[in-house]
Amino acid sequence: MNRRTLLSILLATMLPVAAARADEYADTIDVFRKAGESGAFFQHAYGYAVFPTIGKGGIGVGAAHGEGRVYEKGAWIGDTTMTQLSVGFQLGGQAFSQIIFFEDARALKEFTSGNFEFGAEASAVALTAGAGAQAGTAGASAGASGGRHDAKTIGKYYKGMATFTVAKGGLMYQAAVGGQKFTFKRR
Repeated sequence: MNRRTLLSILLATMLPVAAARADEYADTIDVFRKAGESGAFFQHAYGYAVFPTIGKGGIGVGAAHGEGRVYEKGAWIGDTTMTQLSVGFQLGGQAFSQIIFFEDARALKEFTSGNFEFGAEASAVALTAGAGAQAGTAGASAGASGGRHDAKTIGKYYKGMATFTVAKGGLMYQAAVGGQKFTFKRR
C-alpha cells in the first residue's frame, strides 16, 4: 500500500471523530444559549471558553479535569484544559459542562496569557439536578440547574469573567477547598 492510499484511509477514518467532537462543542454552546441568563451573555461577551464535559470525583481528596475551546468574538482561537484539586469532605463523582464568559479583551487576554487560576468552591450536586455556590479570586456566584435541557443559570461578571455550569450527571457531596487551573494553547 502506498503512502497516498494510507493517508487517504487515515483521513477518512478521522473525519467522523472530528465532526462528532465539533458537534459536542456546538451542542454544549446551544445548551448555554438556551439556559436562562447565560444565553444573554452571548450577545455582549467578547469571548468565552466552553467545556462540554468536566469529570470530577473524590473521597477526601478530589480532582477534576476537562478539555475545552476558547472563542473570541465567536471564532475558535485555541484549546484549553481545566484541572482542579481539592481537599476536604467530599465523596462521589459528577460530570458537568462549564462556560466562562469574557467581558472584554483584557479578560480574555488574562485567561489566555498562560496558566490562569480560579479560587475556591463549595457545592452539592445530585444526579442531573444541581445547585452550587462559588467564592474565590474570581468573585462569588451562585446558580442552579435542572439538567442539560432545562438549565437555569444566574450570574454576572466579576473582574471581567462570568462562569456557568450545568450538571450532566453523578452524585457528589462536597464541602472542600480547591481551585481550578486553566492552560491555553493557541490554535
